[in-house]
Amino acid sequence: MTLDFVPFVPWPIIVALAVVIGLLSIFALWRRMRGAWIRALAALALLAALANPVLQQEDRDQLSTVVPVVIDRSQSQLTPERTDMTDKALAKLKEQLARFPRIEPRFVEVHEERNSDAPSTRLFNALSAAVADVPPARIGGAIMLTDGEVHDVPGVNQALGFNAPIHGLITGKADEFDRRIEVIKAPRFGIVNEEQQLVLRVFDDGPSPGGTADVTVKLNGNEIGTLQATPGQDTPFSFKVERGGSNVLEFSVAALPGEVTEANNRAVHVIDGIRENLRVLLVSGEPHAGERAWRNLLKSDASVDLVHFTILRPPEKQDGTPINELSLIAFPTRELFVDKIKDFDLIIFDRYQHRGVLPILYYDYIAQYVENGGALLIAAGPEHAGQDSIALTPLSSVLPAAPTGQMIEKPFYPRLSDEGKKHPVTRGLDGSADEPPHWGRWFRSVGVEPPQGETVMVGADNNPLLVLNRAGQGRVAMLLSDQGWLWARGFEGGGPHVSLYRRIAHWLMKEPALEEEALTARASGRTLEITRQTIGDNPGNATVLYPSGKTETLPLTQSEPGLFKAEKRMDEIGLFEISNGELSTLVHVGAVDAPEFKAMISTTESLKPIADKTRGLVTRVSDKDGAITIPPILPVRGQVRVADNDRMQIHLTNETVLKGINTLPLFAGFAGVGVLLLAFGAMWWREGR
Repeated sequence: MTLDFVPFVPWPIIVALAVVIGLLSIFALWRRMRGAWIRALAALALLAALANPVLQQEDRDQLSTVVPVVIDRSQSQLTPERTDMTDKALAKLKEQLARFPRIEPRFVEVHEERNSDAPSTRLFNALSAAVADVPPARIGGAIMLTDGEVHDVPGVNQALGFNAPIHGLITGKADEFDRRIEVIKAPRFGIVNEEQQLVLRVFDDGPSPGGTADVTVKLNGNEIGTLQATPGQDTPFSFKVERGGSNVLEFSVAALPGEVTEANNRAVHVIDGIRENLRVLLVSGEPHAGERAWRNLLKSDASVDLVHFTILRPPEKQDGTPINELSLIAFPTRELFVDKIKDFDLIIFDRYQHRGVLPILYYDYIAQYVENGGALLIAAGPEHAGQDSIALTPLSSVLPAAPTGQMIEKPFYPRLSDEGKKHPVTRGLDGSADEPPHWGRWFRSVGVEPPQGETVMVGADNNPLLVLNRAGQGRVAMLLSDQGWLWARGFEGGGPHVSLYRRIAHWLMKEPALEEEALTARASGRTLEITRQTIGDNPGNATVLYPSGKTETLPLTQSEPGLFKAEKRMDEIGLFEISNGELSTLVHVGAVDAPEFKAMISTTESLKPIADKTRGLVTRVSDKDGAITIPPILPVRGQVRVADNDRMQIHLTNETVLKGINTLPLFAGFAGVGVLLLAFGAMWWREGR
């Protein structure tokens, strides 16, 4: 209750009247005038009535004490054991807090940063946001339910914004350990078939079991070696890039019994293979208009070393001219097809026929070259349908189509077959979407028996035009027409001959992007992008195995014929395994060195400095027997000055909220009139005596 004044006239007037009344009263008392005291009291009563004294009484309610409870739901907390501990501890904590009506808990669940490529657990940021609308005096303390892997703990000299204890309830066990593997140093690019070296390291977090760790290494899904790695030490590894384009190295360290998680027991590194120089052997038969198209295409690529021979003088043209008078170079058959055949990445026969230049045995060498992983392209013309066709040599064992001996002589538009619309070699060729195709016509092709492999382009009357096939470990392509040069010359608008020829050559040399059946995945920040190539029907859904162990099925949507895609923003980081049918691939989402993924064992050390500073308590919620226990809560009036090692102290606030004010004017109504009448009546009574 307080006394306040609400004067009826301005205060300067009241002060002036008080001065005058005071001087007159002093003068009257000095002269010993009759009734001086009564006159002074009556004047004071009048001044009090003018000042209008008012009694005020505030009606207040006690405010609750706010206690934020921050629950860690980051990736390191997503193991089944820790999730169970967190849920049970949270239930017991809610039960305890419900016993104190003056305590208002605020539960905040914190997930890892979803917009960051290198997420971390930031509990104190969440704590600040949870109490941003609360005065510091109302905060009685904060409780954090976490595994202790907190990455934004303020320093001991950094202000929290309130003066109350910070308590940490730690999930996990005291003797946890975890094994993980990281690629420390590795090249981003590598030359195909040249030795590369990288450095990896195995880490043992927590009590180390000692000894060495077995590491299995896979390249593009095929196991290429095993290592014995000493935890904590760098381990070098040498390998060769087996193909151009993207190559995926996978390192798996053997799991330890009882370790926290196996999610970080694997690591991947993607290295792009670069072919230093492609060695291509082009063997042409008699000169023809299409020969220049092949030569110009191959010579225009600086990464291609072209060896080109045109057979101008077959054995039957021997006419006795002395060798020293000939300006022709003898065809080095043995050097090319015996001694150095393995050095070539691609062999092209352009309208070539067997006319005795190559011994019959050499065709068998070429067939063996293909079966052992080589690449062969046949650009066939009328010679292929004749009796000197190379299809009648031992090379036939690797050729996908046998000639019928007939030439199909009629104009036609080369068209994509149903398989060709899906096959990456021909899919999406410029002009193929129109009918007729938006390119020029050809006028003849070689008739063949029903071929093996995939017929991706057809000619007149749907006869095969471009056939692709695998033979042993190698690949063979047959272009059953010699009129691709019409596109190069711009006849009837030309056509995409450069794109087509290059795709054929790259498919023959096993470019990963041109595989018919392929499953690839890439990460763009936190977004996982899955691509499935197929020349079959809908491949179905993709199965995604998360680092935490959970699985999810993602539908693959067709973006164009033979190409299916799926995309999703992931709520975890780490190594994901994607599978579809018999195909599988790995991809790392998020930064490899993200704090949330590197450290997985629980700890009490990170929160201990801030808890000691604020006189809080840090303890584990699980004992040796696995039982979940929560320290009791102790409400404290006034500031917490001494830490308690067994209880969580909560400072109860003294803050109140004003509900209303009751006022009582002392000189209002009959009471005020009565006092004034009494004062003036007494003065008149004294004057009348």
